Order: sequence, then structure tokens, then C-alpha cells
Amino acid sequence: MLKRHARAACTALAAAGLLLAGTGGAIADSAPATPSAATTLRTADAPPELLAAMGRDLGLTPTQAEARLAHEAEAGATAARLRDRLGAAFAGAWVDGADAGTLTVATTRAADTAAIRAAGARAQLVTRTLAALDADRAVLDRAAGPATPVRYVDPRSNTLVVEETEAGAAAALLAATGTDPGRVTVVRTAEAPRPLYDLRGGDAYYMNGSGRCSVGFPVTKGSTHGFATAGHCGRAGTTTSGFNQVAQGSFQASVFPGNDMAWVAANTQWTATPYVKGSGGVNTQVTGSVLQPVGASVCRSGSTTGWHCGTIQQHNTSVTYPEGTISGVTRTTVCAEPGDSGGSYISGSQAQGVTSGGSGNCSSGGTTFFQPLNPILSAYGPTLKVSGGDPGPGPGPGEPEPGGTWKAGTVYAAGATVTHGGATYRCLQGHQAQPGWEPPNVPALWQRV
Repeated sequence: MLKRHARAACTALAAAGLLLAGTGGAIADSAPATPSAATTLRTADAPPELLAAMGRDLGLTPTQAEARLAHEAEAGATAARLRDRLGAAFAGAWVDGADAGTLTVATTRAADTAAIRAAGARAQLVTRTLAALDADRAVLDRAAGPATPVRYVDPRSNTLVVEETEAGAAAALLAATGTDPGRVTVVRTAEAPRPLYDLRGGDAYYMNGSGRCSVGFPVTKGSTHGFATAGHCGRAGTTTSGFNQVAQGSFQASVFPGNDMAWVAANTQWTATPYVKGSGGVNTQVTGSVLQPVGASVCRSGSTTGWHCGTIQQHNTSVTYPEGTISGVTRTTVCAEPGDSGGSYISGSQAQGVTSGGSGNCSSGGTTFFQPLNPILSAYGPTLKVSGGDPGPGPGPGEPEPGGTWKAGTVYAAGATVTHGGATYRCLQGHQAQPGWEPPNVPALWQRV
């Protein structure tokens, strides 16, 4: 936990274009084109400051960065559809390449490889399902201690990775839990993660007039404005003041350890904005909360080290801090330092999560973990503040509202089903629904069943 004490290419990737009919080349008008994932996630709206930070930290030109964001959006949607199709045989997915142009999807069933390739992805046949390795990780979580601080599934190697700070610690953990060593890769590490101790995402705030953390993402709940942040920064009732030391609000709910999530309700002097503090203090807009795939780029904003970028390494990671174990966090290559705790992780314009903990620093590099945002929104009920966009076509004049169980503001997990306009849809990628993202309008997020 990095909590600081007070003193101290898009167009080319759009959904299939105009369909030509007959020899005359007339444009078919039988059905409107559906938006691509890149269009849905508005990757073309990435500000120059975000592209510049990706250039600094990932070695990309602005054109390459734009292409990467678009590729990542399309890869996430394709991987989600394939995960839904493969079911229990799914063994993970990831992107590779400087522009994230290669998507690999792993399966334990040889018969699936043709469908994976037909979807434009590289197929990898493996022996263990993602669900089976996650079950192994859950067993280890219950017995892990500070000497085996990090555990995660690595889909590339199709193994469960256990990091150890002391020789033999991982072997002892495997023996104690009866876990097959053949399913595990042991990595020796010199650094153990720590909680990152120390209303715009990334701005500083202070707890009870002493410690400092960073705002995650501004939210609203009814008429109340506030923000999501890390649970280790404060408990319910902890008072906060803003970056300017003006009274701000108080923690309404907080969980740590187990998870690392909280939300703060602000007083009427503070207004939630749809922004994260980007490079040089420039506002970076937030347009949604679609979690991006392994290998995707991600940038972090914090009140100590500002704006830094890297890539997503693994989702659903378990970390044991001195204070206890947290599960379900995402591991990244982004650096962070004390005081950055609670701050924003964003991919393109999609909110990813809030800074939890890590190791290293922004001089020599490091590893950090973020608590995904959607579980915070689901647990506490606030709505992510997003910038305005095209609300979508909606019903025509005199047409009834489509009705159904889909509802804006609801957090949907992958696999959830809803009805809309008389049809049933299955969620492909977890997100908080918003106007314009009705299931028929966003095939990157919903599959009709």
C-alpha cells in the first residue's frame, strides 16, 4: 500500500464497413452497421497527454499508441466472445506485440482451435483450464504468508505462479496444501509488496488530517458526489480533506484486507468530474469501466509520482501484505510510490481500478496491483462519473421504450444475462452500464442468445 504520511488507427479498425451489393456497387441498407469495440470504448478520443505517456513508458509513437488502444479494445471483445463460446475449456487470453496486434486464446480442447483461428486469434492448446488453476490459487491463498506474498495464474505458461521471498517457502506452501508442484512455477523475489500508503482521479487527499492517499475515480450516488479509492486508506467514518486541505468528506464504507476497496462521500463544496489527472495536470476523460485484457496498456495517476504507464500482467491475483491477504487484484508493470495509494488506473478512456500496493519505485521500476473498479461500484452502488458521448439511437418517434431487465447504472459481470427489447443478451465484458450502451448497440459488451 502506498499511503504517504502528511509530512513526508481507430478508423481502420471500425466494424465491417459498407457492404456492396450486385455488380453496380450499390450500398446495401438492409441493416445498420454495428459499432466496433474501439468505437464503443472511444479509443479515438485518447488525449495527446495519454499518448505521450505511453510513448515515454512503452516506447510508442502517437500513431502506434492509437493503434494499440484500438487493437486492445477489439482483442478484449474477441476474447470475451471466445470465452463465452469455449466455456469450461477456456484457459486464458492475452495480447502481444508493440501494438497489441496479436491475440492468443488458450483452450484445453483441440476441437476449439479452428473456432479461435476463425475469430482472428492465435490458438494455444494447453492442459489446464483457467478455472482449475484459479481453484488451486484459492487453496494456496488460505495458507499463504508473507514469505509467499504473490500468487497468480499465468495463462502464457499455463501454470500457477507463486512468488517467494525466502528459499523453500513456496515448496513448503505447496506441501502444506497438497498442491501438485508440476502445476506451479516458483519465482524468487527480493521485494515483498506492501500496501501503497502514504474530485479528480489522481489528486491527493488526506485522512484525519494526517496520512495521504490519492483519489481513484469520482462517482455519484443519488445527489451525493464522492470517489472510489483503496480500502486501506481509511475505515468507515474516517474524515478526509482535499488536495488543498479543505474539508472534503468521509469514508462511507471500506474493506481491507480481503479486498482493498472503499468509497468516500464528499460535502457539497466538492463536485465529481469525469476526469483523471494526466501528464502535466491535464484532464484525461473517463468514458466507462470495461476491464482490459492481459497484455493491454494501462496508465496510473497518483499524488506522489503523477502519471506513469505500463501493461496489465495478470487479473485475479492474490497478494499477502503484512496486514493480510487480498484477492481479485490485477498485477501490472506500472511503478508507484507511497502516497499513490487509491489512485486511478485507466486504459485509454476506460477506468480499470484503484492503486492497492506493490514493490519497487518509479526510479528503478516496480510491480503494482490495482483493485478493479467494477467490484467497488457493485458493492457500494455509486455510479462512475463519465464524460458525455453519443447516447445512441434510442426508439424512434412514437415508438415505445424497449423495456426489459437491462438498466443503466448496473454493474454487469461477464456471463450475466439481461433482456432488452424482447431479446435476451449475455454480458461478454464486465462494465457499469450507461445510456447508449444498451445491449443491441454494443456487440463488444453483449451477445444475443
